[in-house]
Amino acid sequence: LPPGAYDNDLMADAITLAPQPALGLDEDTRLWRARRNGVPVALVLEAAARDGYSGRIALIVAVGADGRLLALRVTTHKETPGLGDYIDPKKDRNKARPWITQFNALGFTEVPREKWRVKKDGGRFDQMSGATISARAVTNAGGRALAWAVEHRERLFALPHNGRFEGK
Repeated sequence: LPPGAYDNDLMADAITLAPQPALGLDEDTRLWRARRNGVPVALVLEAAARDGYSGRIALIVAVGADGRLLALRVTTHKETPGLGDYIDPKKDRNKARPWITQFNALGFTEVPREKWRVKKDGGRFDQMSGATISARAVTNAGGRALAWAVEHRERLFALPHNGRFEGK
């Protein structure tokens, strides 16, 4: 989240998420809630793509209260070095505009849910030649995480600090 976008203690304004299959999560995780002057600004949550070329790709997702994906980042992966690892902005050769930044500030108003796929699959998002599986996994997981956060955002913001979200 950009500095100044929130004024609450993000680490204190957190809840526990029970396992969420829609997010690719099979164990409890944390979800952090950003607020500014007490008004919901964003949710920050973990997600995972289980269908990467070399297995699970762990993600962190920031979703604005307005339903737009603010940022999507890969936290861990085992994709092929030099081929599929461009999903990580630190390893992307395009330092001016890393591949993963194409998702920033987009929601289902800008890109309909059915287009939240790589171009090779008829979607809106770019992939790299020879490494479509990695891009497909991250793109699909990002779309699922955005849809999940939009669907549950009001309940998530309403829970007390250190509350627990059990919903599916």
